[in-house]
Amino acid sequence: MRPWHADDLVGIQFGLLLFMKYAWNQVLCQLHYSIPEESKHGTFVGRIAQDLGLEISDINSKMLRIISRDQKEYFQVNLQNGILFVKHAIDREELCPNSPLCIVSIQVIVDKPVQMHRVDVEIEDINDNYPVFPISEYAISIAESRFPGARFPLEGAIDSDFGTNSITNYELSVNDFFTLEFPKYIHQIRSLELVLKKPLDREEISVHNLTLTAFDGGKPKLSGTAQLIIKVEDANDNAPTFNQPYYQCSVVENAAKGTFVIRINATDLDEGKNQDITYKFSKLVPIQVVSLFSLDSSTGEIEVHGDLDYEESNVFEIQVEAVDSGELPLTGHCKVVVTILDINDNTPEITVTSLSAPIPEDAKPGTIVALVSVYDKDSQQNGKVNCHISEQTVFKINPAYTGDFSLTVIAPLDRETKSEYDVIITAKDEGSPALSASITIHIEVSDINDNAPQFLESITTLFIKENNPPGSHFHTVSAIDLDTGQNSFITYSLIESSIDGIPISSYISINPENGNLFSLLSFDHEQIAYFECHIKVSDAGLPPLSSNLALQIFISDTNDNAPVFTPLDFNSDSRVIITIPKSSQPGDLVTKINAVDLDSGYNAWLSYKFKVPPEHGIFGITQHTGEIQLAQPLTEAESNIFRLVVEVADQGEPPMTAVTEIMISLAETSEVSKLDHRHLTGSTDEFSHANIYLVVGICSVSSIFLIGLVSFTVLKWQKYRDEVNLLRENYKICSNTIGSWVYSQQSQYQYYSNSHQAKNDLMVFPPNYKQPTRNEETAVKQGTIILTSCQDNVVWRL
Repeated sequence: MRPWHADDLVGIQFGLLLFMKYAWNQVLCQLHYSIPEESKHGTFVGRIAQDLGLEISDINSKMLRIISRDQKEYFQVNLQNGILFVKHAIDREELCPNSPLCIVSIQVIVDKPVQMHRVDVEIEDINDNYPVFPISEYAISIAESRFPGARFPLEGAIDSDFGTNSITNYELSVNDFFTLEFPKYIHQIRSLELVLKKPLDREEISVHNLTLTAFDGGKPKLSGTAQLIIKVEDANDNAPTFNQPYYQCSVVENAAKGTFVIRINATDLDEGKNQDITYKFSKLVPIQVVSLFSLDSSTGEIEVHGDLDYEESNVFEIQVEAVDSGELPLTGHCKVVVTILDINDNTPEITVTSLSAPIPEDAKPGTIVALVSVYDKDSQQNGKVNCHISEQTVFKINPAYTGDFSLTVIAPLDRETKSEYDVIITAKDEGSPALSASITIHIEVSDINDNAPQFLESITTLFIKENNPPGSHFHTVSAIDLDTGQNSFITYSLIESSIDGIPISSYISINPENGNLFSLLSFDHEQIAYFECHIKVSDAGLPPLSSNLALQIFISDTNDNAPVFTPLDFNSDSRVIITIPKSSQPGDLVTKINAVDLDSGYNAWLSYKFKVPPEHGIFGITQHTGEIQLAQPLTEAESNIFRLVVEVADQGEPPMTAVTEIMISLAETSEVSKLDHRHLTGSTDEFSHANIYLVVGICSVSSIFLIGLVSFTVLKWQKYRDEVNLLRENYKICSNTIGSWVYSQQSQYQYYSNSHQAKNDLMVFPPNYKQPTRNEETAVKQGTIILTSCQDNVVWRL
């Protein structure tokens, strides 16, 4: 059994550290899964919902989701069956390049209520990388004076895999002079040395070509090779020797440049220049290490040359050579292991992983508002972080898992008192001196529907002008709601009612969004002057709240109706015929004109006047009563018939008028009295005078026609027989025409004087009648009935 070596202690420490890290990680998480690296998309990882005790039917409604600390989504949860599967293939060497244990920590968050779980997925290494030497060919010079057992460090191959998949064995091609030695520490080869088995003889063999092969422990095994070209040198036979083959030291991270690390020492048994030693880094030392440390070639002192960072790398193995100054320099080798000590140089990082905002004002104490994750890159005490809230509020920060905290409600909320909070969370580590970081979470308090919308007043009186265009906007109602958001979103509607059996919605409509009221029809003041309706405003809360507004709507009158004379005063031509005695005196009432206007107010206030002033100012009219009086005395030289044109106008804007014509005739007092008597005894029947004149006219025409017909028949029977037949036909046509025309006009030519005396003047014309002459018109005014033959336009006067 060989004695303990310093490398053995390092291997044991490394194994214990790995085991403790794995055990600690198991304590911090709730679930632990493991999968091989490079697993394809969809690879099963674990039944995460079942293992966490979640119901499969609830994971959708509770919005289960996962969050990875490095913000890259390597995994995904099937929300149908609660299975965790691979979303993106993971390259372990890329994710954990320098860690023997590769863990991906994910947070499983479930809302309603908010829960958080910690799950670690271990990425197992697979043998997917070949061992690779830094260079394909190594040139080594060895003096032939070296004794068997001399050792020469070799640069080993590099395999990105870990554990048994990393390099587990080296082989050297068959030869008689050299062999390999490589101590193993928990499946890891820490160093590789070429050992001389028997003395060299440059004269016999000056160059040895050997093949170095590296094997990993995977299945199947993978290998890589490099060529060793060993040149046998003759000369200096004593190589420098270090006082110890292995140096171990430590230095704090972020040490200033020039900080002393360690001093190494070598001696050479030779004398003279072969005894002079120069120190230098081996070619095996990576460029990164050379940039971090410097070596004094004469004293062997190693100092800090670059910026050290514990979080990037916490241990360095440096190969150092001591070369003498002989003609054939000999080299001695040693290893310096520099351990980087962590200091508290990283500020905690705070991340809000879940935020339930806004939060309702009726949230109960204990309600989780936000989940906060805190991470510190430092280790041990420097990486332990605590959180607190800077000032006292209605919220409290509580620890959940390692590095995770929850922000909860601890007191009742009132949006009307305070609608939003800015909560400052401070994370402070336990380093010396301690470092801290803060984050501000803006939390809004959402409203609950506790205020009903209100109109500014409960009753509103409106006035709408009649004849308004259908669809026109006539008013806007407005209400306010002290709530916010959906609870303050209000809509307007009509409360259904009816006016004379017609629904109110047939008269007006309302825009539910802005309260604009529109008329659906053109209102008529003469049909409806007032109606009342009710408006309802409701908010969108659950449950909704509402209030009502009463609208009293008056239809204002406009001047849209012209005055109309009363029908008993006029004939079909709006003409009045009045008979007055010749003995009338100035101031006597001739007649009174009546007119009505369907409008109201000033629009129905009527005034009368003569449109054409009467000749010599004989008659006058009262403006507001319509009474026509005799203003000047009548004389014998004046005409017996007077024509007055009366205009009635309302006071609207613009005013509307109507015109009628009054025919005033003069008669003796006895005739006027007789006409008055007839009227009083009921002789004003609609057919009294018309029928008398009609019967007399028809009988006269028929008698004359029959006498003429008999005379012509007796005297000129043979000669005028055809003409008689033609006259007979014309008689039939004219008789039918006259009869039907008279019947249809029985009620159209009736005129009444101020004493209600009736008189009819009848004119009957055939269809081919030509316009009467001025003499014929005069005859009509004197009460003459004119009949005209259909054939030769012969006129008979009655």
